[in-house]
Amino acid sequence: MQNEIAFIHTEVGTNLPLPFAEFGAQAGFPSPAQDYMELSLDFNRDMIQHPEATFYARVKGESMRDAGIHNGDILVIDRSLSPKHDSIVVAMVDGEFTVKKLHKKGGVVELHPANPEFSVIEITEGMDFEVWGVVAYSIKAFR
Repeated sequence: MQNEIAFIHTEVGTNLPLPFAEFGAQAGFPSPAQDYMELSLDFNRDMIQHPEATFYARVKGESMRDAGIHNGDILVIDRSLSPKHDSIVVAMVDGEFTVKKLHKKGGVVELHPANPEFSVIEITEGMDFEVWGVVAYSIKAFR
């Protein structure tokens, strides 16, 4: 396993409110255009609930492809959230970071990829393991 995460400095002290299309964007048939956008969205205000515990990281690899997380996507990781069964987490396993889906059943802890080309990581006694944070959002670039 190689590090699948590249951490990015988190700066949440700035404000950048952008117009927010409250009426949404139709994924089916187009709807009549609206003439105004009264609301604003600011990623720092709206996506970061716990600034002191939030980190960004860029994904390296395709092990979470079927969960919609691809190479180059940026993850917003909140270390203050409690990981639950099926949470997508950033974990440290034997000194390396990985992003996977956390499975906890009957005392067994596993990290599941969302890509059948990758293996499940079963956490066994003696492994250096820590759920480092919970993925709250992923940001995708299309160009």
